[in-house]
Amino acid sequence: MQKSNAIVITAGHLTSDNGKTAHGLIRGSERFRILAVIDDVTAGKDAGTVLDGRHRGIPVYASLHEFAKNAKEEAKYCIIGVATKGGVLPPELRDMLREAIESGYSIVNGLHDYVSDHPELMELANKRGVEIIDVRKPKKFKDLHFWHGTIKNVHCPKIAVLGTDCALGKRTTTRFLTEAMRKAGYRAEMIYTGQTGWMQGAKYGFIFDSTLNDFISGEMEHAIVTCWEEAKPDIIFIEGQSSLRNPSGPAGAEWIISADANAVVLQHNPPRKRYKGLEDYPADIPSPKQEIELCKIYGAPTVAVTVNTMKMNETDARQWASQQEKELGVPVILPLEDGVDRLVAIFKDMIEKSIAQV
Repeated sequence: MQKSNAIVITAGHLTSDNGKTAHGLIRGSERFRILAVIDDVTAGKDAGTVLDGRHRGIPVYASLHEFAKNAKEEAKYCIIGVATKGGVLPPELRDMLREAIESGYSIVNGLHDYVSDHPELMELANKRGVEIIDVRKPKKFKDLHFWHGTIKNVHCPKIAVLGTDCALGKRTTTRFLTEAMRKAGYRAEMIYTGQTGWMQGAKYGFIFDSTLNDFISGEMEHAIVTCWEEAKPDIIFIEGQSSLRNPSGPAGAEWIISADANAVVLQHNPPRKRYKGLEDYPADIPSPKQEIELCKIYGAPTVAVTVNTMKMNETDARQWASQQEKELGVPVILPLEDGVDRLVAIFKDMIEKSIAQV
C-alpha cells in the first residue's frame, strides 16, 4: 500500500482522550504518512513527544497557515484526529475544515457527523475538486453480509482483544500484537472494527458502530473469512470495541461467539472505576477477574491482561500488574512501556497446535 501524505487536525485536543484517532496515527499508519499535527495548544513540539515522550519527527503547528508556511512537503489529506462526544462536528472543527478545503486538502472524517451532510462544506469541496471520505458512513444494503457459519472454515487462532471499558487502547494493543507476531516470523493479520484502524491501514475489517445490528455478526464473520482466504495468516487479532458490560453500548459477545474467538486478551485501566462518560451512572467497571470469568462463560479463555497505565505512575502500575499476575495466573503486561513480545510464546504455541498446521 502506497502511503498518501496527510496532516491531522486536533483543535487543541491532542493531549486528551478525545484525540485517540490522532494518537493512533502518530504511532503508525500504513495508509497515510503523517507530516504534521495541527493543534494550537501544543504547537512547537513533536507530536510523538507530546503523546508518550517518544520523538517521531511529526511537528505540531498552531494552524494550517503555519504548516503551509513551514512544511517542506505538501499534504493531500487533512484527517480529523478527534473523537468528539456524540461524534458531532463542532463549530471550531467546521471552521478548520472549511479552511482546509479552501486550501485544497481532501478530508478524512471518522466522526458520526458526516462532512458530506454539511451542504456548505460539500459545495466548497466540489468547487475545489477535493475528496470527502466519511469513514463511518454505513455500507449499502447490497454490500452487507449475514452470518452463515463459514467462520468454522478459518483454522488459525483468532484472538479477541477486549477491554473492561471503551477508550482503553484496545486498537493500539491489537496493532502491537500483530506487529510482534510478524516480527517473530509469523503471518499475522489485524481485523479492524473502528475508523482509526482503517486509517492506520488495516486491510480487513468493518466499522462496528456504523453497522446495522442485524449484520454485525455477518460483517465480523465476512471480514475474518476474507482475511483467512486471501492472506492465509497464522494468527488473527480482532480489535475490540466498548466492553461486555458497558451500559451505553455493550459489545464483545460477537467477538467471542460470532467470530469464534479461541482466546481473549483483556485490556484494563486500574484507576478507572466508572465507565467513561458515565461517571455519575451507578455501574462500576468490573475487575479483570470478573471480566475473565464472563469471557469464559461466553466460551473463550483469557490468556493475558494488558494494562492501560493512564493516571498511574510506573511503579504503581508494575506493582499492580505483578499482584494481578499472581492472582489471575496469566501474564499481565504494560504494552506502551514494555511492548508485547512476552506474549509471543503463548501465540506461537497456539499456532503450532492449530488445525492449520496439521
